[in-house]
Amino acid sequence: MYMRAFLHVKPRRSKMAAAHRTQQERSSQTRALLLDATVDCLVELGYANTTVAEICQRAGLSRGAQQHHFTTKAELMTSALEHLFTRLADRILATELPAGPGRLERGIDLLWETYSGTMSTAAVELWVAARTDDELRRRLLPVDRALGHATLEFYRQLVGRDVDQEELETVLLLTVNLFRGLALDAMIGGDPARRAALLSEWKALVLDRRLGPPPPGPNPPPPTPASSPE
Repeated sequence: MYMRAFLHVKPRRSKMAAAHRTQQERSSQTRALLLDATVDCLVELGYANTTVAEICQRAGLSRGAQQHHFTTKAELMTSALEHLFTRLADRILATELPAGPGRLERGIDLLWETYSGTMSTAAVELWVAARTDDELRRRLLPVDRALGHATLEFYRQLVGRDVDQEELETVLLLTVNLFRGLALDAMIGGDPARRAALLSEWKALVLDRRLGPPPPGPNPPPPTPASSPE
């Protein structure tokens, strides 16, 4: 009797759990559609021309669905930036880095790829708007700090934890601010060759600071004395 009762109840729980999972999946999918559409709008239209109505249209969702997940435009915008950063961070962490000096150099390249492109464009749009929008600035600050902490942890994985932490944070801040400047230069039509040269120079400086200058080569052979005329 107890076994029959158990068998009778078990399928009901399973259906409830399945329904709950399905509801969560639909909710996650709705959020992802809204966030992806928001990023696209920020990049293509800019913050000033991005409206919630346009976001909903691109996502194929109603305003009611949007308001269920995000009550204000500022919340939607900052969540979209966080969503984009998380996606890029996952891609970076899944990348296998080489051993040796090439590991640090490749890691810097990955950070540049993250801080440039779509994320940089979306972030600049939001930071410019946040200068005069208190709610947007208040919501954006924690996202920016989280990005900084995650970048610092990535740097620790690159160089190891035996390095001086104060020095590590200094190099990180210099790197991030350089990348933001280079990304802005790209947005306003700067010279790609100049950016590439500056990035190469910075990688050389970081490698030299971390690994030290390359060892000197072998001493040149002494000059051969001139033979005396006969």
